Amino acid sequence: MAVNIGTNMKRAAEEEGDSRKCTRLDDASETDGVEFVRRKRRKFALLLSYSGKGYLGMQRNPGYRTIEDDLLTALLHADLMTEEGCTCPQMFNFQRAARTDKGVSAARQVVSVRLPDDIPNMVEAINKHLCSQIRVMAVRRTTKTFNCKSWCDSRTYSYMCPTFAFAPSEEMTNEKYRISPESLNKLRTTLKLYKGTHNFHNFTARKKAQDASANRYIMDIDCGKPFERDGVEWIIIKIKGQSFMLHQIRKMVGLAMAVVRGLTSEDVISRAWRKERLDVPIAPGLGLVLEEPHYDKYNKRFGSDGVHEPLVWDEVKDKIQEFREVYIDSSIIQTEISEQPMLKWLATLPLHNFSGSSEALPAPECPLGTSQAQISATQAAATLKKGNKWNKKDGDDKGSDNEAEDEDEGDLDQYRVIPKPPQGQEGLIIHNGHPPSVLSPEQQQKNENGGNIAVGGVQDEEGDSSVGEAKDRGDGCTSEAMDEGDSQISEATTDTSSSTSEAKDESDTKTSEAKDEGKATNQI
Repeated sequence: MAVNIGTNMKRAAEEEGDSRKCTRLDDASETDGVEFVRRKRRKFALLLSYSGKGYLGMQRNPGYRTIEDDLLTALLHADLMTEEGCTCPQMFNFQRAARTDKGVSAARQVVSVRLPDDIPNMVEAINKHLCSQIRVMAVRRTTKTFNCKSWCDSRTYSYMCPTFAFAPSEEMTNEKYRISPESLNKLRTTLKLYKGTHNFHNFTARKKAQDASANRYIMDIDCGKPFERDGVEWIIIKIKGQSFMLHQIRKMVGLAMAVVRGLTSEDVISRAWRKERLDVPIAPGLGLVLEEPHYDKYNKRFGSDGVHEPLVWDEVKDKIQEFREVYIDSSIIQTEISEQPMLKWLATLPLHNFSGSSEALPAPECPLGTSQAQISATQAAATLKKGNKWNKKDGDDKGSDNEAEDEDEGDLDQYRVIPKPPQGQEGLIIHNGHPPSVLSPEQQQKNENGGNIAVGGVQDEEGDSSVGEAKDRGDGCTSEAMDEGDSQISEATTDTSSSTSEAKDESDTKTSEAKDEGKATNQI
């Protein structure tokens, strides 16, 4: 059976599964100018490396720059994805092994998708349409039912930060600090406390202590040797676990920093496993990197069957390391030196009480590095103390309803993708994402006087700025790192509420009509 798609072209209806073939018939004597296209698709695993700077995470979020959007667009331009598949990638079983949040990079990220097998050099074909900070490093044929998320049995992350983040609170905290052997041993001892299976409900948002999904297994955690670069001493913490929740790693690192700095004792970690809500600080997201998803079970079962290759990437190890040094590590170091997010965050750390009460510890007496950093950090600390949202009543085990309470998400407009207006309509106003339209002089005057404004600062009729809207969308994107079950429960609750409301409105309408008919009968 063929489907008409034009006057001189027909596309054969694609069969399901892996039975698709690619046959191009261009001979007019045999086909009378009709072209039949049938492409066979097979399941592939794509190895990606990318720098998350300037991107609102891995997962697609309409209207914002994401890694998935750029990847799907590159697949489309490389003739590996249809327009329908680019809009709805689930058509071709698109899946990512791990979600990465805003600004988080990945040295090795795996994506599984069904692609045509008629492109000779798939890696080069895709990279031609990607920017320099996103690269496909390798491609592997996999089994027909391979899913890079469900087959992933563990993931390794790393967190890179200056060593002054672990300086004792009574010492000077700036780029001149060099970590002592005693502090390094204390850090390693503290990190070892996380190993094993524990209830991490205090290390994420929207999780109750009773949720079984809050239990996570940490397989290994340790830190490497300190090294110096650009006049600052750095250290890398590596964490391997089966899976991680939203903000979990950053809160684990943040609490370890508080312990090593002497702001709280080691027993705060064991108290965090308990039912009570605990005030756990969240470290900056700048140094977080997805190192690698692991497929030990898949490789053991299919890696040596003679048909499929194991999902190991030793042949591109040097290539990945080169990319990491240029686009990931250098970006982290330059951003930390120029913007000093860690130094500013450390000034707010003493304001955490590491308990469920509202009392805060006094600010540190020792100066932070530079005066400008100290001023910015003091302002941030004052804001945190004024809006102390983490406080919970004793015995309150309910999870947070807003994961943004743990950090300032900032202005997400920098990640917004502004659509280009149609030709001839440049400079026209776009209202709430709708296509531009010609405005009357009264409307133009309204805009000039503070009404709806053009793209870059869109406001709705109620005057709510797009910053709030962007923040809500950003929260929606990051909250997808939570388990999918929470989302389904929320949708089911919404549907039930909607149905109840509609039924109530219908009943009220019928009652009102009956009363009106009764009044009319009495009048007659």
